[in-house]
Amino acid sequence: MSKEAILFKSVGTQTGDPDLLKPVESLPFGIKTPVQLGEGRSGIFQMHFNPIEQVEDNLKNLILTNSGERLGNYGYGANLRPLALELSSTDDFDSIAMQSISTAVKKHMPFVELSTFSSDFGGTDNAVPGGEQGVPLSMTKINMIVKYSVPQLRIIDRSLGVSIYCVG
Repeated sequence: MSKEAILFKSVGTQTGDPDLLKPVESLPFGIKTPVQLGEGRSGIFQMHFNPIEQVEDNLKNLILTNSGERLGNYGYGANLRPLALELSSTDDFDSIAMQSISTAVKKHMPFVELSTFSSDFGGTDNAVPGGEQGVPLSMTKINMIVKYSVPQLRIIDRSLGVSIYCVG
């Protein structure tokens, strides 16, 4: 019985094979907001390819959304508009806003850990009658900064700034 010799060159794939050197394209994590037409590998809409950017975008949308605005999910959002409308009669805006944001985050994004909250009433900066530039004279701009962490993604002490407007 004779055995044929097996050549090692015919076994497996070599490490210099160009098919093994192609970069692997990451999959998108979600749609960027505001929605824009996509380019390149995004597809029909612009997409987030970085999980940190996606979490920040989702958190911003959660904070700025009011009850009834999310189609199919009436209770989604921090519901800050009613608070902004009562701004002149509310002395504890920060504590109520913090509670609303905290409740919404616990319900819809429980992996996010909130650490600090601050607000600044910007007034009518660059006020021009008609509001072409800046904030109209009849409105007040509220700037809020929320500091958060997402330990599972190793996001520590990121800050997110959002602004809401109310009739002053």
